[in-house]
Amino acid sequence: MPILDQHTLDFFSRSPEQTRRVGMRLGSMLRPGDVICLQGDLGTGKTTFVQGLAQGWGTLDAVSSPTFIIVNMYRRADGAHLHHMDAYRLDSVPEAEELDLESMLAQGPLLVEWAERICDLIPANHIWLEMEYLAEEHRKMRFTAHGRRNDALLADLRQAVFGGD
Repeated sequence: MPILDQHTLDFFSRSPEQTRRVGMRLGSMLRPGDVICLQGDLGTGKTTFVQGLAQGWGTLDAVSSPTFIIVNMYRRADGAHLHHMDAYRLDSVPEAEELDLESMLAQGPLLVEWAERICDLIPANHIWLEMEYLAEEHRKMRFTAHGRRNDALLADLRQAVFGGD
C-alpha cells in the first residue's frame, strides 16, 4: 500500500449516493481546462460519479454513459460545456486525436472514462481517479493529482469531504 501524500486522496464510498455527492463536490470546483480521468472496471460507479460531477458543475442536461457515441457534451446556463468522453471503443490513438481534445478543453472541463486507453493524449495536468469495486455498494476511490492546479483541487476536495486540515 503506497503512502498517501498531498497528491493522493483515498475515499471509501458506502453507497451510490455518497459516490454521487463526492462527484458533486469536485464538479462544483471545475473550470475550463480541467481534466478528470476515470479508470475502473464495469460496475465500479464511474457513471454515478460523473452524474454527480456534472450536477455539481451545474449542467441542466441528463447525464449518461457515452460508450457508443464516444463523447457527450453537457451544457450549463452560462454557455460553458463539459465534455464526457468514453475511450473504451476507440481503436487507436490517431482515432482519439481526431476528437480534438484541445478545443474541448477550451470550452470547459473534460472527463475521460477508460483514460488508460489514450494515456499519450491526456494532458500532463490532470486528476486520475481509480475506482474499485469492494462490495455490493462499497467502492474505493483513489484520486491522484498531477500538476499544481490539481493539487489545489484535491486539497479543496479533501476539505469539502472530510473537513478540518
